[in-house]
Amino acid sequence: MTIEHNGIAGPYFEYDGLPALHAVDKDLPLIHPYAPVAPGRYITPGGGRLTIRPAETGAHIRITLDHLGCPAQLTDEKNDAFKRLALAAEGYCVQAGCRHHAAYSGGVLRIFEVRNGSITLAAFVRAALAVELEDFTPTDRLLQETEALAGPVRRENEGDKVSGGESV
Repeated sequence: MTIEHNGIAGPYFEYDGLPALHAVDKDLPLIHPYAPVAPGRYITPGGGRLTIRPAETGAHIRITLDHLGCPAQLTDEKNDAFKRLALAAEGYCVQAGCRHHAAYSGGVLRIFEVRNGSITLAAFVRAALAVELEDFTPTDRLLQETEALAGPVRRENEGDKVSGGESV
């Protein structure tokens, strides 16, 4: 069923009770939080589009989460939780001495990079999906584990900024 939508050119489609999807996204599979996680493009339980692919640097996996401006996913509380999730991934990068393009980019399109061999892809994706549904426990647990292993995740002389330039 086609519906009207203000914003990016349509048509938009209803999808299983989730926010309206653009025509190119309507055939994407729905990712289940406890299903196996593999590179690809998915619809999330919160109505976002999740893409998992190798990053430009071979030591990382890039995860993007796009909510097309859904106000329910752009709250301050969720933005803060997504920043903590990025910091959890960044702690391993700081420890390994790597510098990559972006650990986090906020807003409608969130971009994360997770170092291979650090946080498992499944754990990271499950934490991101939990934030969509307002459960911040997995994110906070990952950040605590990272800090226990790698120390404080913020780089010295960078204040409260993560790699992508966003303030935490």
